[in-house]
Amino acid sequence: MNVVKTRHRVVVDNSELARTIGGRIRQARKSAGLTQSQLAGDRYTKAYISALESGISKPSMAALDYLAPRLGTTAAEILTDPAAAWSRLEADLALATGEWARALDAYHGLAEGEQERGTRGELLTAIAECLCRLDRPAEAIRPASEAAGLLTEPRWTDARLRAEYWLASAHHEQDNPDEARSILRSVLDRLRATPRPDPDFTTRLLIGLAMVEAYQGKTSAALAYLEEARTAAAALDDRRRGTFLSTVAIAQREAGDHEGALRAGLQALALLRSADSALEAELIANDLALTYLAAGNVERARALAEESRAAAAARGDERQVAILTDTASVIALAAGDAEQALSLARTAIELAERIAHRKTLLDGLVSEARALARLGRHDEALASFERATLLSEEAAPASRRREILSAWADSLAQLGRHDQAYALARRALASG
Repeated sequence: MNVVKTRHRVVVDNSELARTIGGRIRQARKSAGLTQSQLAGDRYTKAYISALESGISKPSMAALDYLAPRLGTTAAEILTDPAAAWSRLEADLALATGEWARALDAYHGLAEGEQERGTRGELLTAIAECLCRLDRPAEAIRPASEAAGLLTEPRWTDARLRAEYWLASAHHEQDNPDEARSILRSVLDRLRATPRPDPDFTTRLLIGLAMVEAYQGKTSAALAYLEEARTAAAALDDRRRGTFLSTVAIAQREAGDHEGALRAGLQALALLRSADSALEAELIANDLALTYLAAGNVERARALAEESRAAAAARGDERQVAILTDTASVIALAAGDAEQALSLARTAIELAERIAHRKTLLDGLVSEARALARLGRHDEALASFERATLLSEEAAPASRRREILSAWADSLAQLGRHDQAYALARRALASG
């Protein structure tokens, strides 16, 4: 009898560990000065390296054995538990300064093997916050839920409330407003029962409830929460008041109050700039640009977007540059410059692919499709809409899928392909 020897393929099967290892690969690649294509070499593809770095794909030992020498390290070093390499202070500083991807890697490393319930709960809460801020709410639900389940002792009440807050935030971003509202109201009731509620967290919680109500078109309820939040925000520093006002601006824009949104947004921008909060200032500038666009002031919208994009580029923040580049594309299309809109959209897509940021990639694909349709390049536009739809089915909430399917249906209707447009419109209505 012949004995056939087989070679077992070892695969990293823990998703959190895969994301942690992906972060180490990304850091090592950047330290080595390599692009994703250069690291891939002739064995792998740029897309595979991107998937590894974002934790979407799980690396085999064969892949690690190939990649490690190109990174100037070993597979064992890539797989080594990084907890000792990070301190809690370093992780917290990264989170506080808006380095969310770096903070996420750090918290994953710190959480691995942590057995003490309170500490693990706090680390999982921080992981959930990072994931929400990185527009990955579907992934945030599990660590936030686990954190809330761990933080059950009375001495951890404040930490549990924060875990539940990020759980609600993740549900809201995933189009589960009823679940988000229920969690937030429960948190608010318990917070009000505490002797000295933290004004910062109280303000954040009230803003969260306002955003949930605004999302469902309940403007009066949203504004009532914002008025309550305004009182709590009076005790905050410039940076936190600026963040509060930026949320007010977004809520007012969604309610159609462009004048009020511009007023609150400009106040927020001034406060954030005075507090040297570059990231937050760029975010509110992006929202202001979209508000100016909605109000019909295209030139002011363009100037704000370009100014903020240049500032983000100077800081080396590719995520922000990608977001602001897509905003610039939307503005260019509204101004009638479809060629520039297409160029900007493709730049945003390239950046989003490089850093594996799905939300901006999705936005860029929709902007690309709209620009191509405006230029009469309909087959290319339909291909972009199709790619955007496939991506939205993997990573976007139902509302975003409906929006993309409806835009695709409109494009088909303009070509006279009404049966296909009708089928897509029905698919959009059924999406959920």
